[in-house]
Amino acid sequence: MGILTTLTTQGSAYTSYDGATPSTNPLATQQSKLHSDGNQPGYSLNGANANQVTSDYNAYNDGVGNQIPLPSLLDINGITPTQYLNNLPG
Repeated sequence: MGILTTLTTQGSAYTSYDGATPSTNPLATQQSKLHSDGNQPGYSLNGANANQVTSDYNAYNDGVGNQIPLPSLLDINGITPTQYLNNLPG
């Protein structure tokens, strides 16, 4: 009996999926609202879509409770800065 057959028929204490392919977490796709929502800022910039991003973040099956980090609050509402920071001497 092969490993896949054993997992699918008897299960395992070492996996939640028992030989099945787990679903892809939405945060790992282009539909993720973590960094953007189309052309609008996403959660990491200004906290938008917090409920959905938190739900997706907690869907990772890693055995621990995940608290989502706070957004950076660096968004400037899509405005292009007039001057970029230049820390190089000279």
